[in-house]
Amino acid sequence: MPDNTLERIDRRDFMIASIATVGASAAFVAGAANAKETSAASIGPSPGTVYTGEIQGKKIVSALDVNDLEPGKKHLLYFQGVQTPTGHHWHVSVTVAKGAKPGKRLVLTSGVHGDEMSSIHTVQTVMNQLDPAQMSGTVMAVTDVSRPALETMQRRWPVQGQGLDLINMNREWPGNENGPTAPSRHAGLLFNRLLRPNADAAIDFHTGTTGFELSAFNIGEIDRPDVKAMLDLYPVGQIFNMPKAAYPTVLHNAFIDVGVPAFTPEIGAARILNPEMIERFVEGTMNVIKHLGIVAGPLGRTGKDMTVFIGNSGFPVLARAGGIVENLVKLGDKVEAGQKVAIQRNNFGEVVAEYTSEVAGEVLGLRTDALAEPGNPLLLVLFNRATPGSVEFDPY
Repeated sequence: MPDNTLERIDRRDFMIASIATVGASAAFVAGAANAKETSAASIGPSPGTVYTGEIQGKKIVSALDVNDLEPGKKHLLYFQGVQTPTGHHWHVSVTVAKGAKPGKRLVLTSGVHGDEMSSIHTVQTVMNQLDPAQMSGTVMAVTDVSRPALETMQRRWPVQGQGLDLINMNREWPGNENGPTAPSRHAGLLFNRLLRPNADAAIDFHTGTTGFELSAFNIGEIDRPDVKAMLDLYPVGQIFNMPKAAYPTVLHNAFIDVGVPAFTPEIGAARILNPEMIERFVEGTMNVIKHLGIVAGPLGRTGKDMTVFIGNSGFPVLARAGGIVENLVKLGDKVEAGQKVAIQRNNFGEVVAEYTSEVAGEVLGLRTDALAEPGNPLLLVLFNRATPGSVEFDPY
């Protein structure tokens, strides 16, 4: 596929469709990025914590400063997000482990897409391992960022506008509290009043999207020393070295824009829990927490215990026909340019298409839905090109 064609593919929509057609978390949507006005850039000092009520014994906040919370305890809160079509609010779950001593503040987010279950479970597992009485600093977790998408376990936020629309919330950051859509306003409220004011570092967890599975890997810029230091602490075999310019409006890049080191783990398939992958990302995240000095103790497995492949681009193999697809490679496999990676048959069992990789690299994603129509992503290969920055797929 020629480069100019690949560069038109949107990254998270690729992961869906694939990754632009393949999730976290890119042939970037520069036009959409330029159209977004950000209210985050002009935000002043944190107004402090604002309590607005209570749900089932858990306090609701419309703004949070973790410095206001009692140290040495775990706090379970709801954040008051944007209003629903009926005038209520989408309330987002917030868990804060506030250390007994001061220290760094780490923010963990998941549920930016509503079909990403392993990412949510990873964050929950990390939070359950923390003892605030033994901590120096704070870890805050937000596990259902896109609450309406999560309610129906679908990737995108359903919007009631001129008929039903579906919006990818990981194209909305840092959001705009006065923006044109509910997801834009929700992102602005969360970023300005919850996430940014309480972050010295941030990790935004994702998975593949429905019908397209990813390997265990991290997305982040290795040229940023503070980011690379965290990426290297995960026992995973792949790193997507993605420049910020590729997807400027995803959540981890919104943090980067305000000086907060951040990156995105990708944890396998959507809609399921993958215990083996979750274990690795829990171990890596606990390594980051120790690296930041929030928790004491020896590190677990890291990238030093793995053979890590680092690539700066993703090459999608797209279906040319309709039919049933048989993958000839597995996640993590090395492939060579020209290697056959999939075949496709019609309802008579006749082969209607054969697919090869045009690049050498490692398999980063595979279609799990056996049936495909023209344009569907079948496979994603992580590779290196001379000029990074034009990412040819959408993994988050």
